Amino acid sequence: MQEQDNAAPKPAKKPGFFEKLTNWEHWPAEVLYAPLSPIWLWYMIRSGSPWFFTSSNPNIAFGGYEGEAKTDIYPLLPEGYYPLTVLNKPGEDFALVKRRIADSGLEYPFIVKPDVGRKGLLFRKIDTEEQLLEYHNYCPINYVAQALVDLPVELGVFYVRHPSKQTGKITGIIHRQALEVYGDGHHTLRELIVKHPYASLRAEEFFRKHEDKLDWTPEPQERYVLSYAVNRSRGARLRNVSNEADAELTAFFDKISLHSEGFYWGRYDIKCTSIEDLKKGVNFSILEYNGAGASPSHMYHCGMSIFQAWGVILYHWKLLYEVCAWNNKHGHPYWPFWKGLRYLRAVNKHLALLDKYD
Repeated sequence: MQEQDNAAPKPAKKPGFFEKLTNWEHWPAEVLYAPLSPIWLWYMIRSGSPWFFTSSNPNIAFGGYEGEAKTDIYPLLPEGYYPLTVLNKPGEDFALVKRRIADSGLEYPFIVKPDVGRKGLLFRKIDTEEQLLEYHNYCPINYVAQALVDLPVELGVFYVRHPSKQTGKITGIIHRQALEVYGDGHHTLRELIVKHPYASLRAEEFFRKHEDKLDWTPEPQERYVLSYAVNRSRGARLRNVSNEADAELTAFFDKISLHSEGFYWGRYDIKCTSIEDLKKGVNFSILEYNGAGASPSHMYHCGMSIFQAWGVILYHWKLLYEVCAWNNKHGHPYWPFWKGLRYLRAVNKHLALLDKYD
């Protein structure tokens, strides 16, 4: 895969009402998945449990469908495969937080994000102690301070391995580029945000998050990242590179899956210098592992029709059910109904708090 171009990208037009209506990639997830709900219901009936997916990744709470903690997942990965991470709690004395971070060896700048999060909510880049103090006093939940991984390529790699086999398969790879603006030597950051076809749709959010730099004028071609949370909900640009999947790359993810003894179905979010280096197992860092709740995001931005996209979703659901059914029969039962319901209610309450504070 070629390295991404440093030149400023040509602005795209904002999607109009007709485009949003006719292009499924602009549909809300609820609308996209709604026609397929009878298939999901069938899997629930067939398994005898509304929480059949909880056995997909047995070592992760709720199978990784929702509400899993990053600090519970990272220890399952091989040592050195994930960024230096420090857990902090709201209400702790700030001197203790500073000492913990200093003792860990974490240095500015770094990022902070909820230990249990979603869609980049409350994800921030921290450059100074003052910013950390502000975030610590504001964030109402457990959060992690984590090394900022400054590698040029970010990928979402969907991997599935049946528990009875030693080898899995990569079903898709998406290349993500952060939402960013490029200077021209004339316009301020505020003006660049307003002019950007996607950043302008979230102008109020970016004005708030970059308040201290809004009147700064970047030099020509100077790149400024608006959101380090690189996902669709934060305006990232996506490109399908599933053709890069081969036996060498699959073997790399087989190694991780076998080490964890519990990662069978989901998406790895990874930063690396290149896919070639990732295949060799060098110059990379795993940012997240998304379990049963992961979406096959490689179906976006590759010219698929709505029927092809639905086919991709149904194919992954089929693999999910097969993994869960096997695990259920081999020592990893589905969660009981009331346990799952209580858990889901607690998670929804937690995520509502994230939405409120972000």
